[in-house]
Amino acid sequence: MLRLAVTGAGGFLGWHVRVLLRVLGRPEPFVVTRTDLTDPERVAAKLDGVDRVLHLAGVNRGEPADVAAGNVQLAAQLAQGLKHCPTPPGAVVFANSVQAGNGTPYGDAKAAAAGILADTGLPFDDVLLPNLYGEHGRPYYNSAVATFCRLLAEGGQPEVHGDRELSLVHVTDAAARLVGVPAGGSWDPAMPALRTGVRALADRLADVAATYRTGELPALVDRHDVRLFNTYRSHCFPAHYPLALPRRADARGELVETVRTHGGGGQTFCSTTRPGITRGEHFHLAKVERFVVLRGSAEISLRRVGDTGVVRFAVSGDEPALVDMPTMWAHKLVNTGGDDLVTMFWTNELFDPERPDTWPEPVETGRPERAVAAT
Repeated sequence: MLRLAVTGAGGFLGWHVRVLLRVLGRPEPFVVTRTDLTDPERVAAKLDGVDRVLHLAGVNRGEPADVAAGNVQLAAQLAQGLKHCPTPPGAVVFANSVQAGNGTPYGDAKAAAAGILADTGLPFDDVLLPNLYGEHGRPYYNSAVATFCRLLAEGGQPEVHGDRELSLVHVTDAAARLVGVPAGGSWDPAMPALRTGVRALADRLADVAATYRTGELPALVDRHDVRLFNTYRSHCFPAHYPLALPRRADARGELVETVRTHGGGGQTFCSTTRPGITRGEHFHLAKVERFVVLRGSAEISLRRVGDTGVVRFAVSGDEPALVDMPTMWAHKLVNTGGDDLVTMFWTNELFDPERPDTWPEPVETGRPERAVAAT
C-alpha cells in the first residue's frame, strides 16, 4: 500500500485528495504543514521513506510579490527538507498550473517552484492543472464557480464584467491524477475538462439555482452537469434544508410531488424502517441522493468527511420535506418514532453494483464535535 505525504492538506485540493484516499481504502497521508516546512529536520522526519509526496501547498491570491515569493519559498522549503531525508520519497508530485511560465508573477513563480523541485534529483511529476472546481471551494479565492455558487445560494446574481474562456476540471479528477489511480466510476485521472465562457458559466449556474429553488432538479445529463450541481448544492447546505414540499388534497386523499426532474435519468425506491433502526452510514463522491419521509418520524444526520461537526434534521411524514444529501458528507437516517418509517429515496443514476459510489463511513465519530461551517 502506497504511503503518501501531502503539503497543503487543509486546502481545497488537499481535502479532496484526502477524501479520495479514504474511498480507495488508502491510509491517511502524512500531513506536512506550513509550520513543518520551516524546519527541514521536521520535514525530513515526515517524508522519510514515503512512496510519494504531493506538493499541493501554494499561494493563489494576494499582492503579486507575495504570491510569487510564497510559491517559490514553499517549494524551496520542501526541497531543503527532502535533502535531509535518510530515505527520500520515491517521487515528488507537484500540483502545478497551466499558467506556469506565462509571464505573470503567479505563473513565473509556479514555473520556478517546479524547477526547484526537479533539481532535487528525485523522480518528478509536474502536473499542470487547469481551473479546478468542486464542492466546498472558497468563493473569491478558489474559482469563479465557487464565487458564482455562493452568490446564487445567498439569493444574489453573478455579475460578469469581462468574458473569457475557461477550462474547468472537477477537483476529484485532479486528485485522482495526482494520487496516480486508474479511472473509476466517480473520478477520471484523464481530467476531462468543461470548456465554457465566464458569462455562459454564470448563466448556466443561475439556471441551476432557479430550478432548484423549489426542489426541482435541473437536467443532469453529463458528468459536468452533475458536478456543477453538486458544487452549487455544497453552498446551499445546511441552510436550505429541509425544504418543505407542497401537499395537494381532495376527497380522495393527498398528493405530494417529491421529485420533479428537468432531464436526465434516475431511480426511485421506497423503504420501511423499523423503530430505532438506522439506514445509511456512508457517503457519495458524485451521486445525488434525496430523502423524503412519507410516514412516521426520523432524524437525518450528516457529517462532512474529515470533520467532526454533525448536522441533524428532524423530519416527519406529517409535514413532508426533502433533504438532499450533499456529496462527501456521511449520512444516516434513524427511525425516531414508534411505528414503521416509510421513506422515499431518489438518486440521479441507476444503481450499479460494480460502481456503487457508496463508501462506508460512520456519521458519529466519538470525537468532540465542532461547529459546522456553512461552506
